[in-house]
Amino acid sequence: MTAEPIAYMERTRRYYEAQGFEKAYAWARFDDIPFTPLQKPVSDSTLVLVTTMALYDRDATDVRHVASGSTLEAPARLYGDDLSWDRTASHLEDRGSYFPVDAVHDLVRRGRIGALAERFHCAPTDYSQRRTRQADAPEVLKRCREDGADIALLVPI
Repeated sequence: MTAEPIAYMERTRRYYEAQGFEKAYAWARFDDIPFTPLQKPVSDSTLVLVTTMALYDRDATDVRHVASGSTLEAPARLYGDDLSWDRTASHLEDRGSYFPVDAVHDLVRRGRIGALAERFHCAPTDYSQRRTRQADAPEVLKRCREDGADIALLVPI
């Protein structure tokens, strides 16, 4: 039996309609793609992990901010119960699915990646594209640059 793909965009539209929002959800759009070619091979690059999970068990109403933690002594778990995600198709028991720090350490040992930055970053999920573009994304970028990262692996829940 072949599973049908999950129609996330349509589900999101229906979710917003059911919540009573007057405006339909507006997907982020970039006329100029904000990516750049690699400056050096991945095997010579420092990678930073960025996740949408949190360092602590938040309430849905908590104000969200960019947070950082150590990849040298990575936390046993991260938190995301306050986020909206398909709980029938996924779960938070497999840390490697949303925070693959062990797999990246292995890739570094095997020489596939040059190094893993000593910090990882938690990007807050916010329905405000303005806040994401003007505050959160620049803060994550600033921290990645402080860490000497050449590349980032963005892992959402």
